[in-house]
Amino acid sequence: MKFWKVILMSLFVTGCSCVCNEQDDLIVAAYVWPSCHDDSLARKWIWPEGIGEWEVIKQGDPRFPGHYQPRQPLFGYEMDNDPVVVEKWINTALEYGVNTFIYDWYWYKDPDGYNGEYLESALNDGFLKAPSNRKMNFCIMWANHDVRYNYWNCRIWKDNRDRLFNPDVTWDDIKVITDKWVDNYFSKDNYLRIDGKPVLMIFSFSNLVRSFGSMAEVRKVLDYIRAEAKKAGHEDLYIVHTEGGGHTLDTETQIAHLRNFKDSLGIDAHAMYNMGGFDSDYIRHCENALEIRRQWDEELDLPVFPCVSIGWDDTPRYPHKNQEHCTVYHNTPYVFSTYLKDALDYVEAHEDQPRILTINAWNEWIEGSYLLPDRLNGYGYLEAVRTVLKNK
Repeated sequence: MKFWKVILMSLFVTGCSCVCNEQDDLIVAAYVWPSCHDDSLARKWIWPEGIGEWEVIKQGDPRFPGHYQPRQPLFGYEMDNDPVVVEKWINTALEYGVNTFIYDWYWYKDPDGYNGEYLESALNDGFLKAPSNRKMNFCIMWANHDVRYNYWNCRIWKDNRDRLFNPDVTWDDIKVITDKWVDNYFSKDNYLRIDGKPVLMIFSFSNLVRSFGSMAEVRKVLDYIRAEAKKAGHEDLYIVHTEGGGHTLDTETQIAHLRNFKDSLGIDAHAMYNMGGFDSDYIRHCENALEIRRQWDEELDLPVFPCVSIGWDDTPRYPHKNQEHCTVYHNTPYVFSTYLKDALDYVEAHEDQPRILTINAWNEWIEGSYLLPDRLNGYGYLEAVRTVLKNK
């Protein structure tokens, strides 16, 4: 395995968004999955106990020798919409070098006619009400993917693969959503900006095309959101296409499809939530991520945000899954640090791109990918981040 020499500019943390908005400062951003609190829609359909996805996480069971389940957080099973909890998150993240949270943001329709936000309390009541929230930058990723009945709790819904939550939106929805984003998030002085522009990450442009019929109509939607941001005094938006990840570009058709995002939609950058995809060997997972990043860098005429994942194990969601469905080999803080160094090396080599790297994730307990300390590795992954950042 090749170990990379990293030259990293020092981080300087202050109480406003200028921490990460100058081109000379490194943005170290961790995705936040806001599922571990009581949510009325979640309680109704998938997590009836009122503790959010902790209900499923606690039911994790070892499927093979050495399988670490259930995952046990060192801080305990805390609610992610509690500002006291998130205050601890903020202080911990900053201590170890993570200076930005990327919150998954949802808007869903359910079978009974609900149409609105989902799991928003983690951001609105947890992060934004934490006393020190202005020390930490944040942005949102619109996670507009479908959710099947049995996706988040198949113990209740068994084999029901019909769609439960529908992310399709109308123009009326877009107007309401845009007002919420502009008024509640983009206006905050610690909202992440690149080149002075609030960053908006979007998960599925395919689902937007499904909603509006064509790329040309989706471009009108993005232009509308940009225009509303400008009306509110922002220079523009910095829109990032954010895939789930894990797939190399094997055909010219795939390459042309991604290139079309810039030409047809006018987006500003590409990112991946889980760049390495799914492999039982963490080293193969990370090498796959490097190959995907290399392809995107060569083939796409837009910045690429490197992402380093910590692993993958969603067996608590699915009783039928076993060893071949999760990352079980070589996923240690040390190996993670090696690929984090490589991501930083990539950032340093691309002086014309935003100085940002992303980590999957801060708290994906259900998928086995989290920086937060647990009873197996303690603060090991956070220590790995801090060590890499200090070893200039």
